[in-house]
Amino acid sequence: MAATILVVDDEKMLRKLVGDYLRRSGFEVIEAGDGMEALHKFEEHPETALIILDVMMPGMDGMQVTKEIRRNSKVPIIMLTARSEEQDELTGFDLGIDEYVTKPFSPKTLVARVEAILRRSGAPVNDERLSAGGIVIDKAAHQVTIDGKEIELSFKEFELLTYFLENNGRALSREIILNHVWNYDYYGDPRTIDTHVKKLRSKMGEKGELIQTVRNIGYKFEA
Repeated sequence: MAATILVVDDEKMLRKLVGDYLRRSGFEVIEAGDGMEALHKFEEHPETALIILDVMMPGMDGMQVTKEIRRNSKVPIIMLTARSEEQDELTGFDLGIDEYVTKPFSPKTLVARVEAILRRSGAPVNDERLSAGGIVIDKAAHQVTIDGKEIELSFKEFELLTYFLENNGRALSREIILNHVWNYDYYGDPRTIDTHVKKLRSKMGEKGELIQTVRNIGYKFEA
């Protein structure tokens, strides 16, 4: 079942932008244009897994909305703010805000933070299927298809490709890849990544070119 995210902002275009990125990542999205509407929507949708909330809104602002929600719920809240003053953030954290994101922000980064917070809170994250550039990964079935044709990968190759797709467009150092794919207790040679990437590329055929080498850093998957 897809996790439901409530997006609250008085800027319609920003709500649409954030909502579109969340929907592409498999989330159900509910929108509200002000604080009072946010409270009504949250009451109507008790299954809401996380709230993305703008701090500056006419009428009831994000801080007031958080106060009301925290009376009865511990649902994770990400606050969107144009402010950067430390006191504002401290006030928010005291109210129970889980994380701040300062405008302007990358929608991809915001989605990644949503997924990270949901994982920490134990809520379901909609990452059973990933797709990019004609590559489809079904995590539940441990299956990879490229342009509709299934390819056979080893366990680590599967985990490596999954991590690349989860970070589409992001340069990843060998150390970061090791930490996430081989887990944090791995102390081997980071160059082992090169061997696995070489094998993975060969199995992916032409799509192997989507895994780019980033000089002096590591790799980047871009589709």
